[in-house]
Amino acid sequence: MDSTRPPQAMVGSISKAFTKILRLRRAEDDDAACNPEISGKQGLVSGFSFGEGMKEMEILVANLFAGVSAVKAAYAELQLAQEPYDPDAIQSADLAVITELRRLIDIKQRFGKNHLGGPPLLASQIEEQSNLLKTYKITAKKLDSQLKSKNAEVVSLKSGLHVAEKRCRALEARLRPGRTLAGLDDLHLSGLNPTHFLTLLRYTVKSIRSFVKVLIHEMKSSDWDLDSAATAIHTDLPSGLNSNHRFFAFESYVSRVIFSDFQNQDFGIGGSLLDRRQLFAEFTELKYVKEKDCFFSKNSQFGMFCREKYLKMVHPKMEASLFGSLEQRAVVSSGKGYPETNFFYRFVEMARRVWLLHRLFFSFTAEEKGAIFEARRGSRFSEVCMKSVTEEVAFSSTVDRGGYRRATVGFTVQPGFRVGRTVIQCRVYLVYLDG
Repeated sequence: MDSTRPPQAMVGSISKAFTKILRLRRAEDDDAACNPEISGKQGLVSGFSFGEGMKEMEILVANLFAGVSAVKAAYAELQLAQEPYDPDAIQSADLAVITELRRLIDIKQRFGKNHLGGPPLLASQIEEQSNLLKTYKITAKKLDSQLKSKNAEVVSLKSGLHVAEKRCRALEARLRPGRTLAGLDDLHLSGLNPTHFLTLLRYTVKSIRSFVKVLIHEMKSSDWDLDSAATAIHTDLPSGLNSNHRFFAFESYVSRVIFSDFQNQDFGIGGSLLDRRQLFAEFTELKYVKEKDCFFSKNSQFGMFCREKYLKMVHPKMEASLFGSLEQRAVVSSGKGYPETNFFYRFVEMARRVWLLHRLFFSFTAEEKGAIFEARRGSRFSEVCMKSVTEEVAFSSTVDRGGYRRATVGFTVQPGFRVGRTVIQCRVYLVYLDG
């Protein structure tokens, strides 16, 4: 803009003039303070009386502030027109800046010639406030535009992240076939089949075992007698169990609590019942959501499910023994917090996968309506619906030193499922009885 440099010198002159006015006013105040008699008289400064002259100077200052605020508003409008680039708006704002600068030049010239006329004081003050309001509106508009730009950038980055995560899952599926959830990507309700449920079940069982390992680690750190703890869960367990067999006892306890009420569509926590489409939509939404975000999701009852299962699974005496206090329990009970501990993180991770399994389970049609089951203690082992968790090969009976030993169910470690005509075996711990 060609007219940029001259106004800079002019603004400096105005600044000097404004300083002169302030000094003049300060001198008047000092004189009045030193000699009260003078305050009632009229003196001359630069050809103006202290009575009418000061009023005219107040009008001048008001006009000056109005002009400066107008320049500021016009310049803000010029900045706003830069992005997005609007040549017409830029030209209009440029002319407005030049006009207001010329107006300031006129004020300066009138002050130099002692011709201090101009708009009334109140009109100048109104104009100044109007210009300030205009500046604030332009600033708000600029910030709103920046916010929209940032939001669009966030959406774009989220989209890129989603694509990158999908590629990672695809690569992981190639690296470890059958051990990831990549097979559930782009899953539609119309294409749902028992294989998808089995894929998620395997992932869920893996998470349950991870939590059990953390639980046992905390017990060891607190000097628990693991044999006594295991036999407290299942009283008929033989003494002197190895660590693997003790693990099955703790796994059965965790599974029994976390899968209780699985057969109910509301999972035993109440609330309105959803149809299969709504359940599948929730499954799709929460499938790759982080555990903490899932816990606080307003579109799901998962947080309530976590609280109820945690308080039921971790007894107050148990928590006090493991962690030395009930602080974690209090945070969970309040429903307003999320304990930042590895133990609770592992629990929520397990609970989230069980919740997703439940949502998917009830997404099947009525014709494919499934069931959850477990083997009763003392039941005869059947390979049709059971699978042994022990390393030994399980037969309905086995020979030992010339006698028959019958394989029976000691306890169920993981429940089994039936989805349509597909039966997924329950995992059981076997005991062998003579005869």
